[in-house]
Amino acid sequence: MDLGIAGRKAIVCASSRGLGRACAERLAEAGCEVVVNGLDPKRLDATAADIRSKTGAKVIAVAADVSTKEGQAALFAACPDPDILVANNAGPPFRDFRELDRQKMIDGVVGNMIVPIELIQRAIDPMVKKKFGRIVNITSGSVKMPLVGLDLSSGARAGLTAFLAGVARSVAQHNVTINFMLPGPFDTDRLRSNNEAHAKKQGITLEQATAARAATVPAKRLGYPDEFGAACAFLCSTHAGYITGQNLLMDGGIFPGAF
Repeated sequence: MDLGIAGRKAIVCASSRGLGRACAERLAEAGCEVVVNGLDPKRLDATAADIRSKTGAKVIAVAADVSTKEGQAALFAACPDPDILVANNAGPPFRDFRELDRQKMIDGVVGNMIVPIELIQRAIDPMVKKKFGRIVNITSGSVKMPLVGLDLSSGARAGLTAFLAGVARSVAQHNVTINFMLPGPFDTDRLRSNNEAHAKKQGITLEQATAARAATVPAKRLGYPDEFGAACAFLCSTHAGYITGQNLLMDGGIFPGAF
């Protein structure tokens, strides 16, 4: 399918690996000029080179921390008026809520609620003026089904979702959409790290821990990052202009609700 976004400019945050990278690669494949971002310059440059090689797209690497004003400025210096913004940032680690002091809670809310809002504040008016904009926020399946130990991540991202629900409706008439992607367990470095910690704690192998995790999913497998990237690219396409303020849950059927 031609997504109708060839030539569009996209910023994809936290895209040197994992789900962010998958989104960047699929947007590049669709013909977008893509700004990729991460903290590790060497890994980021390798990612940018690989996406260029695979797609032939123009890919700009910006090594920066999107949680900082300086990092955000660097992203928008590389792409002042993006047509597409994929807001993504690592969430707080598993931690008992009793261990969260005020600063840890503030940091979590800043990273997973305030930072995406700040990025959108910078991007949205040019999108409105151009009568085209696609904003996708990568949050978490825990927004719909909170997990013990991820309380801070769930709360901050649920706050972001509620905050932007009204904003999405306010710009829909200008062909600017704001949507959310809620990943469940995907085969990424982060999940592998979690599985390694679980394996060590349980005294089992990584393969056993991974298989046990996959067995909890009705689809009986982990998600593939590329299928997440493909869904993101569709939400950014010309065909998705009538979808806004929505949460796309991709969890292999874990969430048990009908709605």
